[in-house]
Amino acid sequence: MRIAEINRKTNETDIFLSINLDGNGDSKIDTGCGFLDHMLTLFAKHGAFDLTVKCVGDTYVDDHHTVEDIGIALGCAFSDALGDKKGITRYGDITLPMDEALILAAVDISGRSYLGYDLSVPSQKVGTFDTELVKEFYLAFCQNAKLNLHIKKLDGANSHHIIEGSFKAVARALRKAVKIDADFANEIPSTKGVL
Repeated sequence: MRIAEINRKTNETDIFLSINLDGNGDSKIDTGCGFLDHMLTLFAKHGAFDLTVKCVGDTYVDDHHTVEDIGIALGCAFSDALGDKKGITRYGDITLPMDEALILAAVDISGRSYLGYDLSVPSQKVGTFDTELVKEFYLAFCQNAKLNLHIKKLDGANSHHIIEGSFKAVARALRKAVKIDADFANEIPSTKGVL
């Protein structure tokens, strides 16, 4: 089983996170930020990852530190759980509809970090959640998971649907990319021999 746990404590957040990449989509999420809880629950379900997140953060300031630091912890856990990446499919992509929103997500678990982010969100807030934090989350995740991720809004007008569609699409793309390719289960999927 490809499982990892992260304990990350700073002056701004105290996070415990565990992930099983070969799970069933079960989750137990408590970040102190309701909208992020919703997005991570969807992420776990659509990725078929078992995910536990407990964060106590300085949300009395705002949600920025909590969102970014959970992105960091999730990226670190992803990287740890993948190990040497032997046998993974490596690439995954999807074009995902979410009501009027249409989101493209593509991932390469390359060992290098890059975020291509073209997800224009019409409103500055969804409830109390600052929508600009979505990019901060994905950036922190990519940098620490060491992968290339492209997210593009092809259509959409509702901010909640656009963001939710992105979390579902990214999870589905990652689910494909981390899957073990039975034909090459003992090989690193790179001519370099390392990812």
